[in-house]
Amino acid sequence: MNVVRWGMIGCGDVTERKSGPAFYKAPGSALVAVMGRRLEVVSDYATRHGIARVYTDAESLINDPEVDAVYIATPPDSHHVYALMVAAAGKHCCVEKPMSLNARQSREMQQVFSAASLHLFVSYYRRSLPRFQQVRQWLEEGRVGEVRHLTWTLTKAASPADLGGSDNWRTDPVIAGGGYFADLASHGFDL
Repeated sequence: MNVVRWGMIGCGDVTERKSGPAFYKAPGSALVAVMGRRLEVVSDYATRHGIARVYTDAESLINDPEVDAVYIATPPDSHHVYALMVAAAGKHCCVEKPMSLNARQSREMQQVFSAASLHLFVSYYRRSLPRFQQVRQWLEEGRVGEVRHLTWTLTKAASPADLGGSDNWRTDPVIAGGGYFADLASHGFDL
């Protein structure tokens, strides 16, 4: 396979600048299909990013024979079910972080993909950022000594959405699991 043809479920903020363009700009990678719940939104996204096919149904995108692998860029509450659908279709998968709502779901996802000899990736893009690379280098060189304990303090000011009481999936435990902590601190734990 010279080019991996990706299908993407979700076309929200995370896909605009970070992940969407990466899937079609990286050598050996093409973003050939995108799915969103609202046709007008997903069609606009596809037009702006030059994506050939649009879907409003995840199952149709997953089963598209022109899609080799699927990137799941939705809130965490759907990662588990979509990933299991991708595995059932016999395709590789990259899922946004956090991987799922809890450890049980994550273990099941790993087991299903492993049993099917398929790859399951979690989108930890920050590990390639310069400041993360610097800390990794210091750890590898032993410049901070032997790491035996980690304390992580995440401080984030309330956003206008938080203060305004509007719907915010990141603070809804049913949708986001661990909220901002799971969404943002997972990068530190990844390191």
